[in-house]
Amino acid sequence: MKIHEFQAKDILRRYQVTVPRGKVAFSVEEAIQNANDLAAASETIVLKAQIHAGGRGKGGGVKLAKNLKEVKEIASRMLGMCLVTHQTSAAGRLVKKILVEEGLPIARE
Repeated sequence: MKIHEFQAKDILRRYQVTVPRGKVAFSVEEAIQNANDLAAASETIVLKAQIHAGGRGKGGGVKLAKNLKEVKEIASRMLGMCLVTHQTSAAGRLVKKILVEEGLPIARE
């Protein structure tokens, strides 16, 4: 089954599993609005490319932003990029949507 991270987290929420708050964005403007909605609860905003492939972080598809200006810059670069990971071909996959999510303190990964 191929589902995006934001879809999987929606399913987990339905079963009361705690997951970070976030929304999917299809445009830079939508990413900024989503980040603005989350900014009061989190100092860091995480932007994650939504493609069907693992290794998104290593390929440049997961970025941290500290303010709305950085959200705009990152979303502008990420949306429309061809993300190449170890699970894609050399051509990569086109990023059409991103998950804009609250950053959380991580004790260990």
